[in-house]
Amino acid sequence: MNVEELRNFCVAKKGVTEEFPFDEHTLVFKVMGKMFALVPLERIPSQCNLKCDPERAIALREEYDGDITPGYHMSKVHWNTLFLENLPPDLIMQLVNHSYDLVVSKLTKNLRSQLDAL
Repeated sequence: MNVEELRNFCVAKKGVTEEFPFDEHTLVFKVMGKMFALVPLERIPSQCNLKCDPERAIALREEYDGDITPGYHMSKVHWNTLFLENLPPDLIMQLVNHSYDLVVSKLTKNLRSQLDAL
């Protein structure tokens, strides 16, 4: 999966916006204003940081050693870095969904109802 395919998958999700809050090289995807994916556009090979359940994060790092690592410049407990070209697209989409769902599950009732209304 390349960055453009990842971008298209992310922005198709309900309530998602994309922005560059840190610099012009780091694309951030948010659901209702909360980050669930970061893509450093100038990194080769292409990478993506995704939020992940801590236990699942460890299991993924062990199973995909070197292709899924602790989140670069992120909380190593709650974020993973994925090397996009080395992983199956289905797995990447599954992990994007997992990250999105984790963030949605922590939204306030007000934000959750706004999301549901979209």
